[in-house]
Amino acid sequence: MIIIADGGSTKTNWCLVTEEGKKVYFNTEGYNPYFSGTEYIIQSLKDNLPTDLEKDEITEVNYYGAGCSTPEMRKVVENAMQAVFTKSKVYIGHDLLAAARALLGNNEGFAAILGTGTNTCIYDGKEVVQNIDSGAYILGDEGSGCYIGKKLLVDYLRGYMPEAVRKNFWETYKLTPDDVNEIVYTQPRANRFCASFSKFVYDNNVHIEYSRNLVRTSFEDFFRNLVTHYPDYQKYTFNCIGSVGYNFRNVLEEVAVENGMVVGNIIRSPIDNLVKFHLELAHSQA
Repeated sequence: MIIIADGGSTKTNWCLVTEEGKKVYFNTEGYNPYFSGTEYIIQSLKDNLPTDLEKDEITEVNYYGAGCSTPEMRKVVENAMQAVFTKSKVYIGHDLLAAARALLGNNEGFAAILGTGTNTCIYDGKEVVQNIDSGAYILGDEGSGCYIGKKLLVDYLRGYMPEAVRKNFWETYKLTPDDVNEIVYTQPRANRFCASFSKFVYDNNVHIEYSRNLVRTSFEDFFRNLVTHYPDYQKYTFNCIGSVGYNFRNVLEEVAVENGMVVGNIIRSPIDNLVKFHLELAHSQA
């Protein structure tokens, strides 16, 4: 039995493939090693993995995760996975490679992640060969759920929201400006907190123009500061994975076309395509 997992900063999607080829899906929270240490990940897995999961029967774990971009960060997650799946061969990869494999398979092209955070790359059909650092949630992550959420919160703090939106925001969250500042600057996982407000933007129906403009400017920043800096980026189709890109895909497609790119695949989660990739890989190596 093998496991394939795609881990964002907020949620991890898992798929267990049995010896008979049956696929069993489940979810846990996300494990970004920049925010979650080995011991935290171990405890969370023990608390949240399905109770009937036969961990000793699993021979291989393929985990792709946000933040798993350096050997040191991959080791944080690898140690946790090895402690839980003691009989398994464990592979830890970056979620950007997962996105590229899910979106492009064995073909070269451009791939992006727009979820809690942002990432982009050029993929040669096997590996990521170009990557512009997103800057993460404090310095960059343009276009992400966190970025959209931060723009919304800044408008709230500064009093820039239309009154109808501000009233809706208060009725939904009951957060004062002081509450927002305290959570962002004193509590852990501020990236998840900020990203959670992208749902409010998506759901907001009291001032559609305000919400659409907030999302559009976020995606314009994403293209201006990241996508357009790849050499010859317009020769590739625009391919994207993640809940933010998927939920706001109508606006995203508009901005992509305005920047001279043909739209390719925009999907919510890579897990199904990743499972297909690994099963085909195993078959080719058999």
